[in-house]
Amino acid sequence: MKQTIALTFSTLFLLMMGTSKAQQETQHSMYFFNPVLINPAYAGSQEAIQVTGTVRDQWTGLKGAPKTQVLSVHSPLKTENIGVGLTVLNDQLGITKNTGVYADLAYNIKLNKRNNRLAFGVQLGMDFFRQDFSSLRINDNTDALYLDGFNYKKNLFNIGAGLYYYGKRYYLGVSTPRLVKNKINLTDDQKALQENHYYFFGGIVIKLNPAVNMRPSFIVKYVNNAPLSMEGNLSFLFYDKIWIGAMYRHKAAAGLNIMYNINQNLRLGYAYDYQLTSLQKFSVGSHEIMISYDLRSKAKGFKSPRYF
Repeated sequence: MKQTIALTFSTLFLLMMGTSKAQQETQHSMYFFNPVLINPAYAGSQEAIQVTGTVRDQWTGLKGAPKTQVLSVHSPLKTENIGVGLTVLNDQLGITKNTGVYADLAYNIKLNKRNNRLAFGVQLGMDFFRQDFSSLRINDNTDALYLDGFNYKKNLFNIGAGLYYYGKRYYLGVSTPRLVKNKINLTDDQKALQENHYYFFGGIVIKLNPAVNMRPSFIVKYVNNAPLSMEGNLSFLFYDKIWIGAMYRHKAAAGLNIMYNINQNLRLGYAYDYQLTSLQKFSVGSHEIMISYDLRSKAKGFKSPRYF
């Protein structure tokens, strides 16, 4: 009986890892308002202490679907060429929970008189990986394996890196948040890896008239043994106050997003994704809420609205 349960649990875990490799890294629909989630080189690029919280409920209605909460803080140092940041993430998928704590360090170079900059970033941190198999429903609750609490715990060190090129109205970035392929071994013959994920993203803000700006953006994600993920977003900023946009994730999802600038410091956003895969039979979509605050000295003021 023990071997049967262990094999079942191990197979379930490997299926989750194998069929959702893209989910080893968390999904974010409003990444363009806080790229530090996927690229450490973004840290300090806004010349303010920026605090952002994100809550995502993915595939709502599907039991065990991913739920993610993230809090990130980043800021430039006095030199303005160095940025630092800290990100704390909690992600749950079924019985699997991961808490990640990562520190960011970025260095940017001024390239021209227009203040275009190229930033290099690294991140270091830990993933505290947990699986609570005892929370699963079983047929025999007297089985010794259940009574012993068949739980899996592992702390995983990792390092990531990124490049970020940006100006006043455009940006381009490439990054990989996890470079170390840590082994996750449930049993001697049931193993999985933390796969490397690669991101390439960019966007540009185009002024249509004094009241309206348009921002087309994209992100491409690659992970070994998983389909290439491509996503496009088209958003409009009205009167420097409210963003309204739509996104399409190739053969996966379509959605809408809105971000309201409550004032020059505080922003509140919401995104909704509708699944275009067979998951739409079991889920009513994904919801994401973001709140962000910029703490900026009065001496510097605000040179321009935040576009990204």
